[in-house]
Amino acid sequence: RGVICGLTAFNSKAHVVRAGLEASAFQAQEMFEAMEADSGVKLSSINVDGGMTANALFMQFHADMAQVRINRPKYLETTAMGAAYCAGLAVGFWRDMDELKAKWAVDASWDPQMDLATRNKQFGFWKKAVARSKGWLKDEDDAEAAGTGVAGGMRALPLLAAVGIGAVIGMA
Repeated sequence: RGVICGLTAFNSKAHVVRAGLEASAFQAQEMFEAMEADSGVKLSSINVDGGMTANALFMQFHADMAQVRINRPKYLETTAMGAAYCAGLAVGFWRDMDELKAKWAVDASWDPQMDLATRNKQFGFWKKAVARSKGWLKDEDDAEAAGTGVAGGMRALPLLAAVGIGAVIGMA
C-alpha cells in the first residue's frame, strides 16, 4: 500500500526517484535524533556503507539533513566484509580489532552545505507529510490503538519524502 501526494502534472519519474532518496535521509535523520535524545551524545560524524552510498546526491542530502560530515568507505558493501572479519577473528586470521580498524579507509566525505533554514523547512515538510499520512486505513488504526500492530502498536516509519514537488509515501 502506498500514497503519493503533492505531485503535479509537471513532475517526472526523476522527481519520484529523488523523493525516494531524500526519504531515506529524512528517515535516517529521525533515527539519529532519537539516538541523540536517548543517549545524550551528539553525533559528530557518520560512517555509512551499502549500495545507496554510491549516489553522491543522496550522500550530500544525507549530510545536509544530519548537519554532520558523512564518510563513505572505500568498500561500500561492508556488511559482508564485517561477517568475513568476524569469522577471521574467530579463527585467528586477524590478531584483534585494531588490525581490522586499520583496514577501514575513507573513500569520500560530504559536509553539510544546505543553510539551516532551508534544511529545517524541508525536514518540517517531511514531518508534516508523515503526520498527514497516518490514519488513512481503518484496520491499521484499530490495530495500533489496541496495541496489536507491529512492535506493540508501533509501525515502521513510512517511506516518505517532502520535496519541492510534494511528498512520496510508500508503506511496506
